[in-house]
Amino acid sequence: MWFNGLLDLSVTQLILVTLGMTHVTIVSVTLYLHRHSAHNALDLHPVLQHVFRFWLWLTTAQNTKAWTAIHRKHHAKCETGEDPHSPVVLGLRTVLLEGAELYARAATPETLERYGQRTPDDWIERRLYTPYKSLGIVLMAAIDLLLFGVNGIWIWAIQMLWIPVWAAGVINGIGHSLGYRNFECLDNARNILPWGILVGGEELHNNHHTYPNSAKLSRRWYEVDIGWAYIRLFQLFGLARPKGVRPIAHRIPGKQELDTDTVMAIANNRFDIMRQYRKRVIEPALRQQKARLDGELRARYRRLRKLLAREVTLLPARERAHLDQVLAQNAMLRQVYDKSHELQRLWRQRGLKPQEKLQALLDWCREAEASGIRYLAEFAEHLRAYSLRPAG
Repeated sequence: MWFNGLLDLSVTQLILVTLGMTHVTIVSVTLYLHRHSAHNALDLHPVLQHVFRFWLWLTTAQNTKAWTAIHRKHHAKCETGEDPHSPVVLGLRTVLLEGAELYARAATPETLERYGQRTPDDWIERRLYTPYKSLGIVLMAAIDLLLFGVNGIWIWAIQMLWIPVWAAGVINGIGHSLGYRNFECLDNARNILPWGILVGGEELHNNHHTYPNSAKLSRRWYEVDIGWAYIRLFQLFGLARPKGVRPIAHRIPGKQELDTDTVMAIANNRFDIMRQYRKRVIEPALRQQKARLDGELRARYRRLRKLLAREVTLLPARERAHLDQVLAQNAMLRQVYDKSHELQRLWRQRGLKPQEKLQALLDWCREAEASGIRYLAEFAEHLRAYSLRPAG
């Protein structure tokens, strides 16, 4: 019958087709807009680029320059008043429910000019995709009605909601509010599982904000980056080439001499270094000192462990005061906590020459080894083994 469309599919088939089409949209966003255009972490074949551009025009009314510019600004101004969609600033409810509107308001000429460089400016972009953004979704509605009949109405509605809900709402909202953190990056980005199949790996948001120029978003064995699987598939056919995957650093067993390669390797791998510091120094020291904490602090031991490892600029005033209270009462914890911040200053200080950074690392290791704290001394030895991974 005409109201079932040209394909005349069953309900199950319609659901599968809808999920398949929305999945293509997610893949287009994560591979083309995000990893390729915004972060330049991935090279895509021109034909594949245009397939993604065309599909996004049909399903999102979003053009490359606007999305890229807004996302780059998000990274540059993350969790500040200039962040286009920070739940830390605007509130989680606002980002969840008004994600698409926040994107629209953020697409100012100034933002596009400053952050929208190196995006497509060819004939079809100037004559069709940019001036007639809404034409694509109207065409998609016509295609859905033609193929699926009256069912095309709800299929089209789901397509139009998919990116505003999952990307603009869930990833930008929940991804900066709830979930776990592998790395203490300078913003509130978090990983949220298990949404991989629905958002193409974008749920690994803390990993991404830690290493934004990496084409691969997963970092732990249990994390699944669907987008990376597609990159590897396209790579087999010469359609994709990842440009960055992980920091270029490794450890050489038995290496004891600190050198400039050690400094560069540690800086490249700095977030993982601090994660190791938490596991190798802070947590063992806290376990050792647990018996010396008074009753109230001991009851909050698990929370205290998180506070000691958390990026200090993200701590609310009340929790910072609680942490200061504990550190004032325990010299050992104060020392390992201060040494963690001294180590971070090695890569946060600007303008230092390689030899100056090397000297600072030498001083840090000597002080750690002379501290009388076994965990610090062992970590200094651990750092000495780092070097740059050979090319090729």
